Amino acid sequence: MASLAEIRAKLLEQESAKGGNRSSQGGGDNAIYPFWNIAENSTATLRFLPDGDESNTFFWKERQMIRIPFSGVKGGDEHRGVTVNVPCVEMWNEACPIHAEIRPWFKDPALESEGRKYWKKRSYIFQGFVVDNPLAEDQTPENPIRRFIINPSIYKIISAALMDPDFPEIPTDFEAGTDFKLTKTQKGQYADYSTSNWARRERSLNEAERNAITTNGLFTLNDFMPKKPNEAELKAIFEMFEASVDGQLYDPDRFGEFYRPAGMQYDGSKTQSAPAATSTTPTPQPAPQPAPVAEAAPQPAPQPAPVAEPAPAAEPVTAPSGDAKPSAEEILAMIRNRKS
Repeated sequence: MASLAEIRAKLLEQESAKGGNRSSQGGGDNAIYPFWNIAENSTATLRFLPDGDESNTFFWKERQMIRIPFSGVKGGDEHRGVTVNVPCVEMWNEACPIHAEIRPWFKDPALESEGRKYWKKRSYIFQGFVVDNPLAEDQTPENPIRRFIINPSIYKIISAALMDPDFPEIPTDFEAGTDFKLTKTQKGQYADYSTSNWARRERSLNEAERNAITTNGLFTLNDFMPKKPNEAELKAIFEMFEASVDGQLYDPDRFGEFYRPAGMQYDGSKTQSAPAATSTTPTPQPAPQPAPVAEAAPQPAPQPAPVAEPAPAAEPVTAPSGDAKPSAEEILAMIRNRKS
């Protein structure tokens, strides 16, 4: 288990790296605790636990996913929108072809809203106990160690406190750790978690919690991370992006072996079953097909604009003449012109 000093050093290192970038350029189980379903003005008390992978400095893993929307499925329901979740390779510190394409769009007001649509969404995987649960769950897993998909606004509260020199001990410590009070309020039409915070007092894990760790072990959080795309998958991701921008339907014959919407079955033939509903959670795929992320991040509120990672200096995008928003054909033409 990493010490609090090691976590602080790693967080500072990441922040420095982000600053440099700005200047230069599972599953089907119910282990996930759906905190976003708790009632307004209620609080869930969570106790985070360390990663089962002791080489992980943090007690969380960061995911970066891109949502590629389609208006329907070719050969299926062509009038029901679907979304395909794909991993952004910037998670592995590699150049993402979609972000290389859309970063210059933020320099042009006519293209900015289109760029936001494809901007990566961050989420953070944690694990731990639900100490105080205000949510009436129909079923809870036999293993009381739950997984939490934390959005960026809550993550900022968690990580900011860790940098506070008055924070006495790493919060995952079994003896002197600290519970986290996750509070849901309302801000306009969206859920707001800004009043969440760490408990005022440290708390030692009780006997039942310790027994659960001994009996079940800790999750290795990396098991719930998306698979890194290979060259063929990365090519398919960009082609899906182009097809989406062009307003085309999702084509199972073209993309089904790589990534597909939730609920869609693919057996390598032309017989496909359309997804039951629009979803951002990809279905785990059988080997040897690449498995999309098993657990998509809940979206209690829209993700903020990518102000933390502004578009790097790049050749300007030439907007279509007039004040009208460019059409999909015009945007796609810009993409292809830049590639040629």
